[in-house]
Amino acid sequence: MNDCFHCSLPVPAGSAWQVTIDAVVQPMCCPGCAAVAHSIVDNGFSDYYRTREGFAVTAAQDGLIPPELRLYDTEAETETEAEDGSNSAEAIFLIEDIRCAACVWLIERRLARLPGVQAVAMNAATERLQISWNRSRCKPSDILIALREIGYAAYPYDPVRHGAQLDRARKTLFRQLFIAGLSMMQVMMYVLPGYMASDGTMDADMASLMRWASLLLTLPAVLYSARPFFRGAWINLKSRQLGMDVPVVLGIGAAFVGSVLATLRGGGEVYFDSITMFIFLLLCSRYLELSARRKAASALNNLQSALPASAWSMPGYPDDRALVLIAAGQLREGDVILVRPGEAIAADGLVLEGDSAVDLSLLTGESQPLRKGIGAMLPGGAVNATQPLVMRITQAARDSTLSILVKLIERAGQGKPQLAQWADQVAAWFVGILLLFALAVFFYWQWADAARAWPIAIAVLVVSCPCALSLATPTALAAATDRLVRRGILIVQPLVLETLHRATHIIFDKTGTLTVGKPVLQHVELLATASLDWCVQLAAAMEQSSAHPLAAALVAAAQDIPGAALQVADVRQVAGRGLEAIFEGRTYRLGTATFVAELAGAIDDAGSPDATAVYLGNAAGWLARFDLADGVRTDAREVVAHFQRDGKTVILLSGDQQAVAQQVATGLGIVTALGDVLPDQKLAYVQALQRDGAIVAMVGDGINDAAVLSGADVSFAMGGGTALAQLHADCVLLSGHLSALCEVDITAAQTLAVIRQNLGWATMYNVVAIPAAALGWLTPWMTGVGMSVSSAVVVLNALRLRRVRSSSRKNP
Repeated sequence: MNDCFHCSLPVPAGSAWQVTIDAVVQPMCCPGCAAVAHSIVDNGFSDYYRTREGFAVTAAQDGLIPPELRLYDTEAETETEAEDGSNSAEAIFLIEDIRCAACVWLIERRLARLPGVQAVAMNAATERLQISWNRSRCKPSDILIALREIGYAAYPYDPVRHGAQLDRARKTLFRQLFIAGLSMMQVMMYVLPGYMASDGTMDADMASLMRWASLLLTLPAVLYSARPFFRGAWINLKSRQLGMDVPVVLGIGAAFVGSVLATLRGGGEVYFDSITMFIFLLLCSRYLELSARRKAASALNNLQSALPASAWSMPGYPDDRALVLIAAGQLREGDVILVRPGEAIAADGLVLEGDSAVDLSLLTGESQPLRKGIGAMLPGGAVNATQPLVMRITQAARDSTLSILVKLIERAGQGKPQLAQWADQVAAWFVGILLLFALAVFFYWQWADAARAWPIAIAVLVVSCPCALSLATPTALAAATDRLVRRGILIVQPLVLETLHRATHIIFDKTGTLTVGKPVLQHVELLATASLDWCVQLAAAMEQSSAHPLAAALVAAAQDIPGAALQVADVRQVAGRGLEAIFEGRTYRLGTATFVAELAGAIDDAGSPDATAVYLGNAAGWLARFDLADGVRTDAREVVAHFQRDGKTVILLSGDQQAVAQQVATGLGIVTALGDVLPDQKLAYVQALQRDGAIVAMVGDGINDAAVLSGADVSFAMGGGTALAQLHADCVLLSGHLSALCEVDITAAQTLAVIRQNLGWATMYNVVAIPAAALGWLTPWMTGVGMSVSSAVVVLNALRLRRVRSSSRKNP
């Protein structure tokens, strides 16, 4: 009664702070702990004290609601608006000092009762809390205060802080691994003489000394290194689940107890060497798994930490070019910023001044920096490589391309694919059956040969490897996800790979998917002796300041031409007709045929019926005709052919006219093309296919295809700037290359093949090893080696997916 019931600190003499918990008056050390305990009891959560595994963090004695928590109500980075435009908000919080399942239970129930809170999901493994609430009834500070009241410190999710926590976990696991390895080596030094003196040459006193020394050296491994297994098994049993830690702990516990009893009696078998080796090898496989997951998450973590915290604002631009350093979260649409060489762009924007190479590799997977000049749109998170750029912000930092990608990443990985769920269920049943089998083996050997019953039962518990079953799928998926992200492909939902592999129909939207979605220069018809490159450069120079979509196409075409850009003067725009400018003292016109004919004279040229014609000429005559149209992507034919070779039905579904859709389909070799289809009709068409048993994969641009993307079995969206904000797809092709879809398909087949290999290996190992252990053919130390090696094989096989060449065929 001298310790605080809430935090276990000593209660000061004469303290009057008390709280009645389950009809018992409990002492408290301070008003802070008393207030926390009152909050827990008053909200009906007194079960927390019966299920907790440790004491809560010390409550603040100087007030439970620090004013600093109110600052989170105005932080732009704290919350995000709901996609449906409602008054809802959602956020990710990082929770410190999560100790057990009771903490998760308490946090979720306390926040669920907070007015305005709509959904709460606490992940104990990642220590992340995902919560949504109604803005008019709840604020971020209310959530943080509620958590503080029950003894938990929380912060808006910060990848740096989270990375530090993960790093601490890795260091702790490494220390446990080191202690286990040291114990194993020292124990082997004392056990080895006993093995070598099997003919009885070692006297009893020396054998007893060796056993006691082995016992003392085994204690650190069991009490410290094996803590993750005991903690995991205790959580499993409390939640009435049979996880993979249960047989591990039973094996360690049975071997240790039997060895201690044999040491105390001075006779019988001891297994200290097997215990330490088993703990060391199993920690090795867990450390390998943790390293694999950290590597697999590295690309995603790079995205999360890529946005800069600050930006150089130019509030007086263009009259005043003074720079002001501001937080990136304060940037709004219309602000002008300076991006220096080597700096990341803080938010999406339009280049106003400068010409530089821009590194987009983190966002799109492009390995080489791309040249970007005036008029180019650049996404937040891209890195300016060579020259300073002045940009006008088009999206606030919180709505930038990279910020939206980070939100998608936070959404990704929340669920498990069906294959992983099946493996977890099998592993749970496997553990239950294994425990019954081990008990039956023990009783059989107790009847047949009592001296062998205990070691054989331990061997059965230790040799089994439910770990391999549970690791087979998530490790492979993590490696595949890392590979795809490094190629500019972001998997948002866990079902993508297995569903795409089973898909029977691949449906493509046309505009923005099979085509680039904007006018491109398809052909240049020279009408005089001037060179093609010179005509394109002159047209681009005249269109440089124009906002017309056709102008952007000509400017983009000129960027691929080497050499310095041409400079024109006195540009005059005639609405609906074209442009007039002076170049080297001569007047040039660019625009419609009638507009240019007023300067260059009449011409008999009808142009292409499938493209918009833009003419260039001067007083001396006609120079060139530029044919611009929404061009088919250069990799579209390859993608269509890839899926057709796989026996999948490819369909073009478009809102454009039937004739236009059919023309594109014919050019790509697509048999079925449906035009004049409205968004609701697209969804109805997909649902009709699904009712007939089809598994449908839908590929769209993510803007007008929200309904059909959500309705398909698996969906893909082209990642294009602000379109990301309206995505409802399961996977985003960040690179903007349609051929990335082939990479997803190849990776899906390879991943499922690796998963089948892993599950097959885990099943074969258990089918062979468990009966061998039950027959007494394996000693406990041999079974420990077998289980650890089995888990390592699964992890290493899955990591092969990170290195598979994209040009390889489907079966690795």
